[in-house]
Order: sequence, then C-alpha cells, then structure tokens
Amino acid sequence: MAFEKRRVDVITMGCSKNLVDSERLMRRLEEKGYAMYHDAEEPTGEYVVLNTCGFICDALEESIQMLLSLVQRKEAGNVGKIAVMGCMSQRYLDQLKPEFPEVDYWYGKFDWDAFTAMLPDVSGGHKPVPDWDRTITTPPHSAYLKISEGCNRFCAFCAIPLITGRHTSRPVEEILDEVRELVSRGVKEFNVIAQDLSSYGMDTAGRHLLPELIERISDIEGVEWIRLHYAYPADFPYDILRVIRERKNVCKYLDIALQHISDNVLTRMRRHIGREETLSLIKRIREEVPGICLRTTLMVGFPGETEEDFEELKEFVREARFDRMGCFAYSEEQDTYAARHYTDDVPQDVKQQRREEIEEMQQRIAGQLNSQLVGRKLKVLVDEVYPDYAIARTEFDSPEVDYEVTVYGGNPVEGEFIEVEITDVEEENINAKAL
Repeated sequence: MAFEKRRVDVITMGCSKNLVDSERLMRRLEEKGYAMYHDAEEPTGEYVVLNTCGFICDALEESIQMLLSLVQRKEAGNVGKIAVMGCMSQRYLDQLKPEFPEVDYWYGKFDWDAFTAMLPDVSGGHKPVPDWDRTITTPPHSAYLKISEGCNRFCAFCAIPLITGRHTSRPVEEILDEVRELVSRGVKEFNVIAQDLSSYGMDTAGRHLLPELIERISDIEGVEWIRLHYAYPADFPYDILRVIRERKNVCKYLDIALQHISDNVLTRMRRHIGREETLSLIKRIREEVPGICLRTTLMVGFPGETEEDFEELKEFVREARFDRMGCFAYSEEQDTYAARHYTDDVPQDVKQQRREEIEEMQQRIAGQLNSQLVGRKLKVLVDEVYPDYAIARTEFDSPEVDYEVTVYGGNPVEGEFIEVEITDVEEENINAKAL
C-alpha cells in the first residue's frame, strides 16, 4: 500500500485540550487543500502528524508506542513523512530526536503552526483562517472549548506547568467569536476546558472572569448546554455557582479535582487548600446549586501517604458521595517538586490496591445515586442512533468520561435533544424510554 498524496493523518494522544490543538491544525491544512483524517485506524497520508501526550508515564509510553508504529508504517511505504508535536516533544525533544531519526519534523506544544507554513499550498489560493478556527472531530453537535492554557499552581506531582508554562487566558471576545462560529455549524453542547478554570481572567484582568464569560456564552442563541471542566479548589470563583444555578443552558455539573482530603497529603502536594476548606467548598457548592453533579479526581500513593491518610480519604469518599470520580495512583514525574524533594516510598502494589479500593467504593456509590434516577423524566442529548436504540447523555454526563443512557422507542435523531424517562439501572448501564 502506497501513501496517498495530499492526505494528512492527524493522531491525537491524551486529553481534550490536545484535541483542540489538533483540530486547529486540521482546519489550517484543509484550507491549504489537504484531505484531513483524524485517528484513522490505518494512516496512509503523505504526511502524518502525531500530537503527543507527556503528562504521566503511562501517557508518555502510549505516545512512544504510537510513534513506533508510525515509523514501521513509514518504513513499509504506507505513510510519507512523520511530524511530531505536543506535550511529549515539548518536554523531551532533546532526548527523542536522536532516538527517532525517522521523524521528519519536530514541534512542541506551541510552535506546531510552523508545520502548516512549511507545507505547500495545493488549494490554488487559500484564505487565512482565524487563530481559533478549527475542524471539529467530535460529533457535530458537541465541541470542547479551551479558554486558557498553562497553570500557575505548581502542585508537587504535576508536570503540566513545566510543559505548558504559566496560565494564559484567552480574550473573552475571541472565545465568543469561536462559539458563534461553532453554533453556526450546528454545535449545541460546549464542554469548557482548561488546565485551571478557576484562574481564568486573573492574568489579564486581575479578577475572576469565568462567571462573566459563561454568562456571555450562555446568551448566545443556539448554545443549549455548557459544561465546566477542571476547576481548581483553591481561590475558587464562587460567583460561578450563581451562573450555574440561574442559567438554564449551563449544566448543573462541575468537574473539580480535589486529589485528597488529608491535611498531611494536601500540604505535601502543595495544593494550597486543607481539609476543612475542602469540606466547606463542597458544602457551599451543593447548597448554592441544589442537584449539582460533582465530578472529582483523587490520587492515592503520593509520597508520605500513610495508612491513616488513606483511611481518612476512604471516609471522605463515603461521606461526600461524589456523582462521578476518577482515581489515579501516583506516578513520579521528572523534574517535578515531588520528584526533587520526596522519596517515592509507597510500594507500587500498595498504590494499586488503594486505587482499586477507592474505585470499588465509588462504583457502589455511583450505582446507588444512578438508581435514584429511575422514574425521573430528563432531557438528554442523542449522540448515536442505531436500529433498535439510541445512545444519549444527560446534562450530568460529559462525553467519554461519564455515563451514557440507552434510549428505546421514539424516533431519536442524532444531535437532537429529547425527553426520556429512566426505566432501570444495571451496574453502569442507564436505560430509558423516549417520551
């Protein structure tokens, strides 16, 4: 199989923030006349671009394995030239280049636009596109909306500031222009993302601008769902709770990574918040937005985490009863504060056992909470339609990471909102009938 001229394959590793970068690249190359393919099972492009992740060791390994497979495809003549961009190459460029001489072009997290400039124009005269413009690779009714880059928090375990640099907020008007354009293409659901939503506006206006931004997005006709991801608990912008409560098209959903509850661990993590402040934050969120769905992320096995710390975390999970949760075992990341100052002293098998305990607890809690939905009538967004059923989501469920609703009956249409009645819950399956 020979590679296809004027075709570019883009493969995205890692998070939704990376995906937005890939979509921006694709839009520029489409305008220059190239046929774009995203995450194809068998890339066959004249060029293939690998957008890498370097956040944790597992993600780094996945990016390396994908690069190795692309090198094999190049050697077999199935792809032309290889370009690498993103977090992994931003952080480890000097180490990677000698190991992968087969790679033709190297870019980091922020200089990938040079790849667009380097490729010849085959369109016969392309028009410049706005910096924010992109080709949506998600279902056409749903999109991620990245409002800032970078992070100033410098948590002990996290390499993100080493990769992305300081927190930088995008201009409000630029974001609004992007939303209006995406609405004109049929996007109805906007999943707002950033490394740290809580800091939006602090670098540009010296104050929290997230509430104002979300209100202004909410005012745009055609925006039907707005969902917020990756708030930081310290210096939380409390006025966003009023916006979530008052605006009908802002989902009662908040993704806020807490990581732990033990003061000992939180201090060592450099999280800038303690146990009592965390409990007060959760209480206030639930009081100000009744019925809100809280998603969080926890970490176990951080250096110095004792059995007492872990028991405290388990009790916290039992009492807080989060609607959605992810749990990760600590992984030492090069050049982070934890790697430089702490000994990774929790054995790997203990980390995994603790992670599994937390996940099993959360699975039971989520099952109990989901069972309370039975009999409720809810608005859902249809993602996929099959002959005998459809797959949809409630406002409490973000794409890919949360639950799906299997809908029976009716005439659901992909990308449309319908009303359903939840009929039963089986482990992680939520079933409903169309009304």
